[in-house]
Amino acid sequence: MTKLPSHMTVIAISQPGGPDVLVPEQRAVPVPAPDEILVKVEAAGVNRPDVLQRMGKYPVPPGASDLPGLEIAGEVVAVGAKATKHKIGDKVMSLTSGGGYAEYCVAPDLHAMTIPPNLSMSEAATLPETVMTVWHNVFERCALKPGETLLVHGGSSGIGTTAIQMAKAFGAKVIVTVGSQDKCDACLKLGADVAINYKTQDFVAEAKAATGGEGANVILDMVGGDYVDRNYDAAATEGRIVQIAFLGGPKATANFGKLMMKRLTHTGSTLRPRSAADKAAMVKAIETTVLPWIAAGKVKPLIDSSFALQDAGKAHARMETSQHIGKIVLTVGSANKV
Repeated sequence: MTKLPSHMTVIAISQPGGPDVLVPEQRAVPVPAPDEILVKVEAAGVNRPDVLQRMGKYPVPPGASDLPGLEIAGEVVAVGAKATKHKIGDKVMSLTSGGGYAEYCVAPDLHAMTIPPNLSMSEAATLPETVMTVWHNVFERCALKPGETLLVHGGSSGIGTTAIQMAKAFGAKVIVTVGSQDKCDACLKLGADVAINYKTQDFVAEAKAATGGEGANVILDMVGGDYVDRNYDAAATEGRIVQIAFLGGPKATANFGKLMMKRLTHTGSTLRPRSAADKAAMVKAIETTVLPWIAAGKVKPLIDSSFALQDAGKAHARMETSQHIGKIVLTVGSANKV
């Protein structure tokens, strides 16, 4: 077995601030707990919570690494005494509670998934946090059914592009909102039935028109703010709205009478603070339902851009332009050549 180094390069947050506060550091290679595995990271997904954490707006849960990075792909190089799902040498992708912006990262054994053979490491690294977010919110919390209509705000984001493909693989109709014609085209190419440019079109009117006046059965929203009241208008009777972020602000003025009149459900969730058991249950369901879609090519990661680990600041700057279509990924070591 190859001897592991004692130290590794990581990307740390030197202080709350802009992309320039992401700096390389040397830290000890972590040792996996009994129920954990140690992964030699080849790629790490970049997500909006990483940006919020960098800005000091997303507190790290107790016991989690202070390093950003919530999803990784790589090779298992050590296993804890009670870890039985994976073994040394396995190629895995995994959700983490932090620490993904590093050459090595620990992850709970039950949260890691074997990488389907049709994916590169970079593609695999874009999936765990995104797929789990879509699966739990759209399919578990909102119980999307085949034949129903899903409205996705931010359709060209990593979450959005994944939600389009998962919902279509499940047999649902998909409407998205985006901010440019290029993003409309990209979403339609991925399988969205209708793409609405929110800068030039009224998404409520367009969603109603696309559903024969009924509205969307499920709405996946990362905007909040003034979208809350408009989502109530765009939703069908018995519609379910799930909040996964508040890019437009967490406070809103809304006519809550619509909740009663249309019998709506407005829920929400965050993934990072959930219990290890909750996340393991989501992973098990995804391995049963979603991984076959990925292996069959029905759900394929859309990568906007890749940056070397040391250029994490540039990756965050790219995300903050909101011009990206699909996921942004960091590559580590040999994956830089992919």
